[in-house]
Amino acid sequence: MTHLILALFLIAVGMSVAGTGTHLYQQVARKVAEFRVEGANALDSLINLFVMFICGPYMMLRLGLRADASGKSSTINVLLAAVIAFGWSFVTGMMVVGTYISVLKVGA
Repeated sequence: MTHLILALFLIAVGMSVAGTGTHLYQQVARKVAEFRVEGANALDSLINLFVMFICGPYMMLRLGLRADASGKSSTINVLLAAVIAFGWSFVTGMMVVGTYISVLKVGA
């Protein structure tokens, strides 16, 4: 049971970081965060790759909730996007929490 709670906590941390990062990027860059790697130069491409990796779970959920041509969102698309996004946010949450714990251990 404790492993399930830990996994849910890591997913929540990853999704929180993804949502916060997405909205922060959109405010600073004044453009919508999206899945793209190309940029005007090498630094811009590297920033886009970093944003795509960190903000990916939140962007994936947004893509899954988009409506199709008929104006309805597909249940399969929503479920698939949610499974991918939560798995992705688990990995992101593991990285953030692991980095946080490592920094705390070095400071002690």
